[in-house]
Amino acid sequence: MKTTSRLFKALADETRLRILSLLMEGELCVCNLMEVLRLPQSTVSRHLAYLKNAGWVDDRREGVWMYYSINRKGSDFHDGMFHFLKRHLASLPVSAADRKSLAAFEENNKCA
Repeated sequence: MKTTSRLFKALADETRLRILSLLMEGELCVCNLMEVLRLPQSTVSRHLAYLKNAGWVDDRREGVWMYYSINRKGSDFHDGMFHFLKRHLASLPVSAADRKSLAAFEENNKCA
């Protein structure tokens, strides 16, 4: 029950929902998330740590950069929640704006 509670608590913040929505498109570097969300690295990293501790995201280091992706090794409940979120977050105007901002950033910049 505690794991399920942690999954839901992690979803109780707009910034974390926006991060999950962006990560549903694929793996992203912290610099991508900072640009799209217009937040400092410390804030983005704090939210990513919360999502990681709750089991929503995985990370990997490449040089000085940290990359994050959706954790695909969750329970059946976790997988069901992921599919629900993917379907519903994608339809929100803020998610569409974030995806558009991400595409523009990636077209013109690279983190490394």
